[in-house]
Amino acid sequence: MASALSPPRVPKPKPKPKGALPSHYHESFLEKKGPRDQDYRKFWAGLRGLTLYFYKSNRDSQHVEKLDLGTFVKFMDEAPWGSAQDPGIHFSLVLRNQEVKFKVESLESREMWKGFILTVLELRVPSNLTLLPGHLYMMAEALAKEEARRALEAPSCFMKVSRVEAQLLLERYPECGNLLLRPSGDGAAGVSVTTRQMLNGTPVIRHYKVKHEGPKYVIDVEEPFSCASLDAVVDYFVSNTKKALVPFLLDDDYEKVLGYVEADKENGESVWVAPSAPAAPSPDPAPPKQPPPAPVKPVSGQDKRPPLPDQDENYVIPIADAPAANYVNEDVLPPGRPVILKPKRLAKVQAKPPKPPVMPKPEPRGLNGGPARKPAGSSAQALFPTTGLGDVTAELEEKLQRRRALEHSAGRAGDQRAHLGAKPSSQK
Repeated sequence: MASALSPPRVPKPKPKPKGALPSHYHESFLEKKGPRDQDYRKFWAGLRGLTLYFYKSNRDSQHVEKLDLGTFVKFMDEAPWGSAQDPGIHFSLVLRNQEVKFKVESLESREMWKGFILTVLELRVPSNLTLLPGHLYMMAEALAKEEARRALEAPSCFMKVSRVEAQLLLERYPECGNLLLRPSGDGAAGVSVTTRQMLNGTPVIRHYKVKHEGPKYVIDVEEPFSCASLDAVVDYFVSNTKKALVPFLLDDDYEKVLGYVEADKENGESVWVAPSAPAAPSPDPAPPKQPPPAPVKPVSGQDKRPPLPDQDENYVIPIADAPAANYVNEDVLPPGRPVILKPKRLAKVQAKPPKPPVMPKPEPRGLNGGPARKPAGSSAQALFPTTGLGDVTAELEEKLQRRRALEHSAGRAGDQRAHLGAKPSSQK
């Protein structure tokens, strides 16, 4: 009877010096092609926890890329291409938000990668893969390390939020998952689980209590279930709902800083350049503000002035006829006192500049040296030979005479009335 195969002896890991390579559950060369890659790129890959790290070589300690396995959906195997140019083995890792393709050198390498990834995701060694006993033992060790790590670390869907905040997160980001862990609301050491699902278009929100009893976490349901870690609590809800519940994970796979690869002109090496964000173009300068129009001040009656007369017009103030002597309760001036008419008030106008005096033209001399003989005519015509103002003067004199006659007759009538009024008093 053949004896059972004993697991191969694995040397105890020695403490690594500072700067040594990080420890992984499994590592080897792996060619990767992401959604935005045009062709496969070769990396040294290592699995630690729920993250797959990629390095340029097996001597580097700093990774250049990483892939979170928390949104794992399934594996997809591709049939061997059988081409001499590409003898590799292809398989795909389907995540919730992307699909990543890999290429390895053999079927054994493909089964190893699939086995270690399923071990850390499901917290159990898979039994449906073509693996050797030594490989299964290595996966069992990876399972123990992962359980110890999860006992000390909180899962990615654990957030320090309140009940209302948890509901808002699940409502606003439904594409990031529908299961979230948060601190217990009663202040105890336990946690609470909040889920949100849609039922005929109506959101259904549920809250579950998880007690922390010693090293165990007990899910408070009809049949209490004990878990060794919070990750085991998440796995309980996911597996018992046929993966209808998905752990909540905000999508942080997109970069926020623009960068590109540039070749160094001195040594020819490629460097990563992250230029500063270009400054926003300054807007066109605003046109200068026009000063507001000065308010129009209403002109008061005192400030109003008459328009200036036309300088080309000749103004003559005529003497009007005397008004009728109809007076009521007014004194009548004696006839011997001349009547002085008050001139009408005229608006103040700018005085015309005085005209230069007209100098009389020198009299023409005769042939014999004596004064020339003047033509016969009136004196008025001699003074105003061209304007005809002599006729105007005669007319003014005639009006003055008529006015004086009226004033004289008015004075006599007043004396007669005064005389008649004095007779009755003397008779008395």
